Amino acid sequence: MKIKQIQSFNVRGEDGRVYFIVKVSTNTEHYGLGEVGIKGWGSAIMSAVDHLSELLIGEDPWESEKLWQKMFRGGFFPADTVYSCAISAIDIALWDIKGKSIEKPVYKLLGGPVRDKVISYPHVQGMNIPDLLESAKKHIDDGWKFLRWHQLETEPFDKNNNATFDPLKSVEKTIESFEEVRKIFGYDVQICLDVHTRLNPALTIEMCKELEQYKPFFIEDPARSENPDIYRLLRKKISLPLAAGEQWGSKWPFRQVIEEDLIDYARIDLCIVGGLTEALKITHWAETHYIDIVPHNPLGPVSAAACVSLCMASTNIGVQEMPRKPGLIDNKLFPKQIEWDDGYSWCPDVPGLGVDFNIEEAERCAIKPSRSGGNLYRPDGSFTNW
Repeated sequence: MKIKQIQSFNVRGEDGRVYFIVKVSTNTEHYGLGEVGIKGWGSAIMSAVDHLSELLIGEDPWESEKLWQKMFRGGFFPADTVYSCAISAIDIALWDIKGKSIEKPVYKLLGGPVRDKVISYPHVQGMNIPDLLESAKKHIDDGWKFLRWHQLETEPFDKNNNATFDPLKSVEKTIESFEEVRKIFGYDVQICLDVHTRLNPALTIEMCKELEQYKPFFIEDPARSENPDIYRLLRKKISLPLAAGEQWGSKWPFRQVIEEDLIDYARIDLCIVGGLTEALKITHWAETHYIDIVPHNPLGPVSAAACVSLCMASTNIGVQEMPRKPGLIDNKLFPKQIEWDDGYSWCPDVPGLGVDFNIEEAERCAIKPSRSGGNLYRPDGSFTNW
C-alpha cells in the first residue's frame, strides 16, 4: 500500500461552520482523513500540504513516524506552526488509513481502550450573564457534567467583526458569571474558564484569587503563549489548576511546563501540534509528571474523533473539549461521526477514526480560505488578543 494523492478541502457546512479537511488516498481502496487546526491560515497551510505531498507520494502510510520526521525536519529548518498544522492533518489521516487497512479502530492501534467513554465539556455561549446562564441551563439539562466559557467580552462584535474589550470590566463580569452559576446550579457541575490569553499576568492573578471560592476545574491559557517561562510566575501566584498548550506546534514548547511541573493539564491540539504521532509522545511524557491531558478541540468531527481516540487509549485524561454533541450538525458533509451520550463521548468499534466525509458535498460547498476570528481592541484603541 502506497500514498497516491493528498487533497485539501476548505468547506462551509450547512450550519455555517468552516472546516479544513485533508484526505490522503492510497493505491488501494483505503483513504484517511485529517483536519487542520488553524483555519484562518488556510491559504498558507493549503500550500504547505501541497508541498509536503511531494515528500509523501509513493511512501508507505504505515511508516508514520518516519514520515513525521521527514515532514518536520526534511527542509533542514524545523517546521513552523503553518507546517505543523499541515503535518497534523496528514499524520491523523495516516493513522486513519492504518486502522482501516487492518479493520481496527485507531484507539486500538494507540494501545487499546483504557476506558469505555470520555467525559467531555461543551462551549457555553453568552455575551452577557443572563445569556450565559440560559446556555448553562440548557447544557446541564442535556446531560453535560462540565461547563466551559471564556473570558467575557465587554462589547458585542460589529458587522466588521470588531469589538471593544476592557480587561478590568471583563474581569468583573467573569467573576460575576462564576458567582451566578454556582448560586443557581451549585457545585455538582464542573466549571472550566478559558482566559483566552486576553489578560496580562497581574490581572489574571488577581482574578484567580477571587475565583478560588468557586472551585473551577481549571483556568485555561491564563497568559499569552509565546513564552512558556511565564508559567513559573503564574505557578507561584495562582492556587488554581492551570491548563495550557493549545497554541504550541510541537513537543518542544511543552518541555519546560512539563518538566518543571508548571501546569496541571496539557491542552494538546492534535490538529496543530503534529497529529497523533506527536500528541501521543506528549501525553506519555506528561504522564510521568502526573499531568493530565485536556485535548483542545474547537473544530469538526475529524478533530473530535482523533482527540477521543487518544483519550480512550491514554490513562492521564482530565476532560475532553467537545463544543457540541457529535452528529448534531453538518451530517451531509460528515455522514458518520463519533458517539455522545449524557456528557460522554466515544469512538465506535469500527475501522479507523469512525468518521466519513462526503466528497461530492465537499465540492459543492467549497469556499476560498480566508482569515477567521474577531478583532478585539482595548478602550484606548490598541489591539489585543482575540
